[in-house]
Amino acid sequence: MAIESINPATGERIKVYEEMSPQKVEQTISKTHQAYWEWKKTRFSARAELMRNAANILRQNADDYAKLMTDEMGKPLKEGRAEAEKCAWVCDYYADNAERFLLPETIETDASKSFVTFQPLGVVLAVMPWNFPFWQVFRFAAPALMAGNGGILKHASNVMGCALAIEQIFRQAGFPEDIFRTVIASSQQVNAILENPKIAAATLTGSTPAGSAVAKKAGEMLKKTVLELGGSDPYVILEDADLEQAVSTCVTSRLINGGQSCIAAKRFIVVEKIADRFESLFVEKMRTKKMGDPMSEDVDIGPQARHDLRDDLHHQVTKSIKMGAKCLLGGEIPSEKGAYYPATVLTNVKSGMPAFDEELFGPVAAIIKARDEKNAIQIANSSVFGLGAAIFTRDTAKGERIAATELEAGCCFVNAFVKSDPRLPFGGIKQSGYGRELSHFGIREFVNTKTVYVK
Repeated sequence: MAIESINPATGERIKVYEEMSPQKVEQTISKTHQAYWEWKKTRFSARAELMRNAANILRQNADDYAKLMTDEMGKPLKEGRAEAEKCAWVCDYYADNAERFLLPETIETDASKSFVTFQPLGVVLAVMPWNFPFWQVFRFAAPALMAGNGGILKHASNVMGCALAIEQIFRQAGFPEDIFRTVIASSQQVNAILENPKIAAATLTGSTPAGSAVAKKAGEMLKKTVLELGGSDPYVILEDADLEQAVSTCVTSRLINGGQSCIAAKRFIVVEKIADRFESLFVEKMRTKKMGDPMSEDVDIGPQARHDLRDDLHHQVTKSIKMGAKCLLGGEIPSEKGAYYPATVLTNVKSGMPAFDEELFGPVAAIIKARDEKNAIQIANSSVFGLGAAIFTRDTAKGERIAATELEAGCCFVNAFVKSDPRLPFGGIKQSGYGRELSHFGIREFVNTKTVYVK
């Protein structure tokens, strides 16, 4: 079976990849498993040197990797460069900190000596999405490899060029040839890969249904999983918020990566006393954002990653409008070639509408009015998702309290948009998944936390 890579800006075929047979996939996993037994014995200093090499390669070739991302999934070129740099950052971060994060911890007991040590689990399967085709992989791979694990990457079919480029980065950096491998495989092959006894654990970033399917199979196999799934992040704007700053931040978050981000702002919950002013400023700011050729340096919004995804998004918009939402901006499929969708603002959004209940994976903002602060927090928490959330208020102490104790999400920001950072744990609750990536929490997800007791 062939896997096609299509440029979403032009509709042109980039390349066709031949799907690996089940036998070829099994051989690849076996090679990685064999490489793991030697890799786990290497010193942290040796692993760190190679990981810094990978960071250097990412920086040196950032333009090429950015173009590859732009060609395969439509990311604006400038955002692709930033993504390559962020990948280099996470490589450097774990090169600098992995050994410290995994130092044995002495525990005082009645033994002459007792301690906890952190040992790698083995080969970890990574099922990754197309929206951040480099970053999603490196935020898993850097800590996993530094912990002594091996990696098998099953990437989204439309970014197979990125997947193979990442494999090559690790090889070029000097890592063992088979310690991190890409398999060219369909989603239908994931269950068989999970059943392979040489796969120790799995991580998935993607939709909630995809995460549920992987969790189900991994559960049958009693294999550890980390899932980072969908999100419908609420941004709560209180009456005392700095509206100019809030609108600028909200628009930036809503349009990052063409709105195709799990942690992009999606539901803007505004206290009704300031709702009209917020709407006016928000539409004005959204209107200034340029949609067009993602290879152009001044473009803010490239095409959506695929035509079917763009059409699904438009269906959510039109259905919400039919149910009573009001479109203040955008909302129509452009006539130009490519999978484009304009910056769109919906208001009068209510429970029961797709714009309220579902994840809008594109440049569509849903404005929801709340009676007061308490009602705004209730609306924010009414979602089945719980990945990120933000609150805007001039009273930062109040904002901190609400973020820490009242908003139901894995990542809560005050007067800033939600983003991932190697130094902070990243992940969600509810249908946004479980487990954490990044920071010292992330590197300990795929290790055996082992007790050693000496009498």
